[in-house]
Amino acid sequence: MQHETKEKSVQPGRTLKDMMWAILPFMLVLGLVIYVAIQYVDPPTPTHIIMATGDPEGAYQEFAKRYQDILKKDGVELEIRPSAGANDNLKQLMDPDSDVDVGFVQDGLGTPAEADYLESLGSLYYEPLWLVYRGKNEITRFSELLGKRLAIGQAGDGLSNIARRVLKESGVLETNTTFVRLGWDEALAALKRGEIDAAFFMTPPEDDFIETVLADPENKLMNTDQAEAISRQIPYLHHVVLPHGVIDLKRNIPSQDIHLLAPTNVLLTQDSLNPALKYLLLKAAAEVHSEPGILERKGEFPIDKDFVFPLSSEAASFYKSGVPFWQKHMPFWLATVADRFLLIIIPSLAVFFPLMRLVPRVYHWRIRARIYKSYGELKYLETQTRISSQAGQRLERILELDRIEDRVNQLKVPLEYTDHIYSLRGHIEFVRERLRREAGQKIGTQES
Repeated sequence: MQHETKEKSVQPGRTLKDMMWAILPFMLVLGLVIYVAIQYVDPPTPTHIIMATGDPEGAYQEFAKRYQDILKKDGVELEIRPSAGANDNLKQLMDPDSDVDVGFVQDGLGTPAEADYLESLGSLYYEPLWLVYRGKNEITRFSELLGKRLAIGQAGDGLSNIARRVLKESGVLETNTTFVRLGWDEALAALKRGEIDAAFFMTPPEDDFIETVLADPENKLMNTDQAEAISRQIPYLHHVVLPHGVIDLKRNIPSQDIHLLAPTNVLLTQDSLNPALKYLLLKAAAEVHSEPGILERKGEFPIDKDFVFPLSSEAASFYKSGVPFWQKHMPFWLATVADRFLLIIIPSLAVFFPLMRLVPRVYHWRIRARIYKSYGELKYLETQTRISSQAGQRLERILELDRIEDRVNQLKVPLEYTDHIYSLRGHIEFVRERLRREAGQKIGTQES
C-alpha cells in the first residue's frame, strides 16, 4: 500500500499561537504583580489642601497667602482656614473629624504621644516671646513679675501655654500671680489704661503689631538677662537678640539690643497627606522662609531641627537632597504621574525579566511536546507490531501509521525544528517498510 506524503509547509501562524500560549501564564503573573503594586501605591495626588493659620490679620495668614500663590502655579488649591492660633491649629490637626491637612504650630506645643499620626515638615522661623510693660522700673527677669497682673493670651492658645511654662521656671504661678486672658488688642489697651502690669505676645518681629507696640514710647520691652539660662532649661526655646534700631533706624527703636526667648514655628501635617503634596509644601516653605529676616540669616530656614513631632520621611529626604528628580525637572502633575508609574513598574520589571527568561523554554517545550507525542504513538504502534502481526492487524496498523503521518504533516513548527519533523518521517517510513516486509514474508510463506 502506497501512501502519498504531503509536503509540510512551515507557517508562522501556529508558531505565533504557541508563543502566545507560552507567554500567557507569565503575563497573568505579571498582571497580578501590577495589581498588588497598585494596592500599595498612594491614590492619585489631590489638588486641594486645607491649612490652619491664625488671626486673619496676623503673620500666619500672610505666610499662608504666599504658600497659596506658590501652590497655585502647580495646580494645587490651598484653602486658608483662619483659627484662634497655633494651639487651635494643633487641636484641629489632632481632631480625627477635622479636614485640616497642615498648620502652623509653635515648637513645644503638644507631644507625639497625643497624636502619633502628626509629623513635622521642619522649622520655619523664630517666633519670639515678647513681654511689654510700662513704668519707670526696668524688668529683666521673669521672677520680677511675681504678684503682678499679667495678660498671657487667651485660654488654650500657644502663647498662653509657653508663657506659663516660662513663668513656672521662675516660680511665677497662677496661685501667686494674676493671669489675665485677653486678646492682643485688648491686652495692649488694658496695659495703657493701667488695668494690667505687663502683657505677653508672640509673633515675628516683622509683624506690624510689634511696630505698633513700640511706636508708643511708654511701652517697654523686657530685656531678658537670663535668656541663655532659660533656653538651657526649656530646649525648644532659643536665645535670640533683637538688634537695637532694627525696627526703626531713624528713631533707633529699640534703643538697645533686646535679648528674647523664641520657639521656632513648625509646619505640622497629617502623616496621611499625599507625599507629593508634602514635597510641594516643603518647596513652598523653602521659597518663603529662606529669605533673611530680622532674626534669621539668609538660608537658615526652613530647617530639619527644633521640633517635638517626628520629621516626615519626605522632609528628611528634602533637607538632605532637595525635591525628587521628577518634581525638579517636570511640571508637578506630570511628576506625580511619573512617580506613581515608577512605583508600579519597578517591582513589575523585577518580576518581568526573570519570567521572560522562562518563556523560550516553555515555548520550545510546547513544540517538542507535539513532536514527541507523535513519536510516542509511533513507538506504541511498533511495539504492537512485534507482539502480534496477523494480516488483519497489519492492515489496521498501516492505516494508523498513515493517520500518524497525516498528523505529522499538519504540524507547523519553526524552521529550527524541521530536522525533527524529517527524522520523525524517516521513522514512520521505517515502520511502514517493516510492516510491508512482514506482509511480503507472510504472502511468500503461504504460496510455498
